[in-house]
Amino acid sequence: MTQAIEFVEVGPRDGLQNEAVLVSTDDKVALIRRAIAAGARRIEVASFVNPIKVPQMADAEAVVAALGRPAGVTRIGLVLNRRGAERALAAGVDQLGAVAVASDEFGARNQGQDSAQSVAVAREIIALAQASGASAQVTIAVAFGCPFTGAVDPAQVVAMARSLAEAGPVEIALADTIGVAVPAEVAALVTAVREAIKPLPVRVHFHNTRNAGIANVYAAAQLGDDAPGGAQFTGATRVVHPMLVEACVDFSARVMKEIFPPAGPVKSKILGKQDQKKVARAARESELASARIEHEWRARDVRTQALTLEELTGAPGSLITAKN
Repeated sequence: MTQAIEFVEVGPRDGLQNEAVLVSTDDKVALIRRAIAAGARRIEVASFVNPIKVPQMADAEAVVAALGRPAGVTRIGLVLNRRGAERALAAGVDQLGAVAVASDEFGARNQGQDSAQSVAVAREIIALAQASGASAQVTIAVAFGCPFTGAVDPAQVVAMARSLAEAGPVEIALADTIGVAVPAEVAALVTAVREAIKPLPVRVHFHNTRNAGIANVYAAAQLGDDAPGGAQFTGATRVVHPMLVEACVDFSARVMKEIFPPAGPVKSKILGKQDQKKVARAARESELASARIEHEWRARDVRTQALTLEELTGAPGSLITAKN
């Protein structure tokens, strides 16, 4: 199993974009800086999209300007089209994050593009970044299932990844956009895409909708030292540890404490009462999971034993108990 995992923090973008209450630019920047203090080194700081459709991201340029250029941090701007890419590059981001979609219906509703069009646009975005001296990566959205049309053909995802890789991104991500993936599917698709685009890294993006998020990360990381090139997970940094899941929950607890300190000003300004309880519960359960894994790991032969996927999928007594 791989010993080094690179996390990409997406909270300032994915975590905020659907919130009904608008978060101020200052508070967004404060969140990003706290994530950096917790160890984040690759961060999606904003999405450069239509402000009418996503008003939470209307201040993308202002966030980048106020944040500045923190040393050693890659500031990523999510973009869906050429206009967004041009805005992000003008704002000075370090890396563009393009999005291709594995479902025509999802693409039409999300960004006004079918699957083939989204691949062509993503390739154009990569070229724009390269011409401007920036880098670019691509996420294949709904790679494991679409909320409108159901199952997605893995062969289509592999073909998309192969075409995108020809444009020269730094990596390609497979996103379980609606949280329906299971470890066996993750292992199969990551393996197929890795073979199709090697030596380009494969990154993964999961949601814990059905309590399988950490198990899916674990399944991807088990595949070897070259896959995934990074695991996109809320909480971010390069973590070197013999046990991926322990690294995940330990870092999650640390980043929760840093971003949302008890009675801290950022927490009280940004989060409502219900969300405060969710954050507190997530941090507490991350700490408990980390302590449990450490206890079990010390009691085992580290060189020959590992937690099984069954122990990581929400069964009674497993570490995954929180509900999203």
